[in-house]
Amino acid sequence: MGRRSRKQRSDAGPASTRAERDARRLQAAHTPRRATREAPPAPWGSFPLTELVVLLALVFGVIGFIRFDTHSGKVMVVAAMCLGSLGGLEVSIREHFAGYRSHTTLLAASAAVASMILISVIAGKAGIATLAVVVGVGVIVFVLAFWGFRQSFVRRSGGLGFR
Repeated sequence: MGRRSRKQRSDAGPASTRAERDARRLQAAHTPRRATREAPPAPWGSFPLTELVVLLALVFGVIGFIRFDTHSGKVMVVAAMCLGSLGGLEVSIREHFAGYRSHTTLLAASAAVASMILISVIAGKAGIATLAVVVGVGVIVFVLAFWGFRQSFVRRSGGLGFR
């Protein structure tokens, strides 16, 4: 066995054996990565698009409630709810798929509600049987989406770190 240089001895640490180094490497490989502490940036850069959408939703909501007795007021309230939901959903999707914060339940519920609305629009007006089918499909979509979004977050963040 040859002599190790001073540089090699300082890198290895005091009395470090090959088995100890291998054990440290194995432990580091199996330690889950933690999600980043910084919120992921928006794809459109520093332009405050989400904030403007939420502001527009607030304006539509206030004006819509003031003019709620008219058809346009009701349309503005519905538009405000849709825009506000989209603004919050965009941030949730970005944070979830970046591994920053888990929004599994919100995303699964959004998928379930969207599927229930789609089925209701396609089915039109029908009886109690259709309502049961719509709710059943919504529950199935929620469960499957929850599982998929949870697996996605675990892969992105390296584990289910609760903060």
